[in-house]
This record gives sequence, structure tokens and C-alpha cells, in this order.
Amino acid sequence: MSGKHFHFIGIGGTAMGSTAVALSKLGHRITGSDRAVYPPMSTVLAENGIEYSEGYKPENLPGGADLYVVGNAISRGNPELEAVLDAKLPYGSMAELIKREVIQGKRSFVVSGTHGKTTTTTLLAWLFEQAGREPGFMIGGVPENFESGARFNQSAFFVIEGDEYDTAYFDKRSKFVHYLPECAIVNNIEFDHADIFEDLGAILKSFRQFLNTVPRNGLVLMNGDDANCLSLREKCPAPVRTVGTGEGCDERIVITKAEPEGTTFEINGVAFMVPMIGEFNARNAAMCVCAARFGGLTDLEIQAGLSSFKGIRRRQQVRGEKNGVTVVDDFGHHPTALQATLDGLRQGYPGRRLVALFEPRSNTSRRNVLQGQLIEALGHADVSVVAAVNDPGKVPEAERLDVDAVARAVTAGGRPCFHEPDTAAIVARVKAEVREGDVVVVFSNGGFDGIHGKLLEVL
Repeated sequence: MSGKHFHFIGIGGTAMGSTAVALSKLGHRITGSDRAVYPPMSTVLAENGIEYSEGYKPENLPGGADLYVVGNAISRGNPELEAVLDAKLPYGSMAELIKREVIQGKRSFVVSGTHGKTTTTTLLAWLFEQAGREPGFMIGGVPENFESGARFNQSAFFVIEGDEYDTAYFDKRSKFVHYLPECAIVNNIEFDHADIFEDLGAILKSFRQFLNTVPRNGLVLMNGDDANCLSLREKCPAPVRTVGTGEGCDERIVITKAEPEGTTFEINGVAFMVPMIGEFNARNAAMCVCAARFGGLTDLEIQAGLSSFKGIRRRQQVRGEKNGVTVVDDFGHHPTALQATLDGLRQGYPGRRLVALFEPRSNTSRRNVLQGQLIEALGHADVSVVAAVNDPGKVPEAERLDVDAVARAVTAGGRPCFHEPDTAAIVARVKAEVREGDVVVVFSNGGFDGIHGKLLEVL
């Protein structure tokens, strides 16, 4: 398996860069290119001795590579891609590469769903790690329990975050159809990725394709409280077990204690504790318990792994505290995720006011398709501030989120909400609104102009 040469077009992306590093540690030669590579990925690539070129140019292409890996963000017109096509060089997607070089023949555990993928993937990988199985894994985030987001090795176990986003410009199927799941987790299904999916029906079709790749001796773990998930059950060719709080679920979750240090829950009467707050984290952990049992772990091994889990960077991560005000960073960008995080923070910080800052940055959150749900979610904070839509020109005005309307509607519901035009104005607004004891949570799937540090400076 070692000794091949892979050239990554778009190596600076988190997933592409992590994959490149993990493959290099298996003994493969890696080269690549990108328009601009920033920390932390530029640092990671440099530390691992991976050569890459700045910019996309035909002369970047090394001769004789075994595969030219085309990143998800690369499209026709890219000079390097065009040179690959003109020369009839062997090319493919990152998902195909992982399937062929890493997953084939292993016990593949694929975590899917609109929300909770990164946390669930990391926790499941950690359960196998703590139990001595040394799994390979691919995580779309920065896990606190591991040195990096990807590790490829000779273990029989592989755990991967199964994204429903499309694979490449030449393969519009979702990435997760490539991942050969023996065990598929479906956390939840909602409308998202409005830039590539026309409606919920298109998303459900993609999840059907995914479940159709699970073998008969495999297992599908499905959210038994989610109607969209359950709609896929009847035609699923593999065994299905439902996991949820409803009485009809095969694996029934009962939350028995919720406190700032974590959440205790039972699955069909067996007790577990995860050091994370909120019902949604208990649900993520319950999926991991069931998947780990399928993988051969005992409940004692699972309980030990849960207790030592440290979480994911940018998931309810405390960035600092100043004059009694705590600043929390969260990757949330879908209204359901915002609401679940706010409800979880109520548990973690009882009696304290929650101030939510939201940057509409993702392809879906910049649109008005979920505007009503966003208004409802922000109503779960005591005070909220909404930034201007990021890069608004990418969304037609008629389809664009109306930030002023959101602020007015949330305020009319009894919780003050403000729309501010830029980071400086948001920081000034927060400084004027907060008081000792407040928790400020920043929601964005980007950097939000470094607002976390700016807040800590002025508070």
C-alpha cells in the first residue's frame, strides 16, 4: 500500500490537508497546490514535510503521480485541473482515494446526519482508542483527544465523518456513498446545504443511496425520534435499530441527571455518563454506545472511554473569561444546532444570562429558507446580535436572509436582538449590553473576524 505518489489540487482545505498528512505517514509521497494556504493547515503541512505550490498552474503538476486528487472546491476553468484533463492524467476525488487506499476491507463506521457528526465521530473513535483497538479515523474538526483529525493505519477499525455534501465537480453524489459502511449512524436529517440540494426530498434521496451501501451483516443506527430518519427505514436493506427517547425506540435513552459537569443517561436501563452538556450530546453519546457495542466493546470499556472524552475544538469551547463574562466559541450555523447549543448552555451555566452572536456565513444560513427557524432559535438566548450576511453577493437578494427582519421578530418575541453592520459595532453593542455573570456564545462556521479575542480585550 505504501510508496505511491498523490498530488492534491486544493491541499489547503482542512479535510484535504489532513488526508494528505495521514497518507504521508503511511509512506506515500505527497505534493499539492492551493491558492492560499493559511495556519493552521500551512503549519501542519510544513511540520510534516509536505511540499506544495502557491497558486494553480500547469507547471505545478509533477510527472508520473499515481493519482491527481481534485478537491471539492475545484471546478472547471482551474488551470491545474484543465492541464490534468488535457494530458489525460489519472484523477479522482478525495472520497474515492480514501475508499480505495484506506477503508477497503476494514470495519467502517460512518457517522452521518445534519447535526452532531463531528462530535459523534470523534467520541466513537475515542471509545475504540481507549479500548485498545487503535482505530483509523477521519474527522472534520480538531479533536482534543487526538493529535490530528485524521489517522490512517493497519487497524481493522475505521471511523469516518460521513458528509452529505457533494464529492467533486465530476461526482455530484454525496461523499458518504464512498465510505463502505458496515455500521452507519444517522443522527438526524434536516434541510441544509441549500446551494446544492433543491429541497428536503433531494437530501432524503441521498441518504437512501447511503443506506443502500450497508451490507446485510452490517447495522444502521437511526434516530428513532426523527420522522425524516424513520421515513428511510422501510426500504433499508440492512438491519436497523432505532435510538432515541421515544417509548418505541429499540435503544431507548432516558436522561437521569443533567449538571454542569456532564449528562448521565441510561440505554435500556444501563447507565452511562458523558462529560458534555445538553440532550443532544447525550443523543450523540448514545449512538456511540450502540455502535461501540456492535464493534465488540463491553459496557465497561465504553463507560471508561466516555468518562475521559475531552470534546472538539469550536464545540462549546470556552475561549476565555473577563470580569465575570465567559466567552464561548461554537461552530453552529443551522438554527437547530443553535437552539440545541443554547439549551445545553442553560444546563451548563444555570442562572446565567446567555448572549448569542450569530454570523450568517454558511451557504444555507445566508439564505432566507430557514429564517423562521432562526428567529425561533435566537429566542432561546436572553440577548442576541446578528451580523451582516457574509459575502451577500453570492445569494440573490430575493433569497437572502433579511437580518433586520430577524432582529425585529426576535425582539418582538420579548428577547432583545440587534443587527450590527460590522465586527466593531458588534463588539461595542456587546460591551454595552453584557453584565457580570453573562455567557457570550459566538456562532459561526468561519473565523468571524477574530471577534472572540476582540471581545475579551474590551470586556
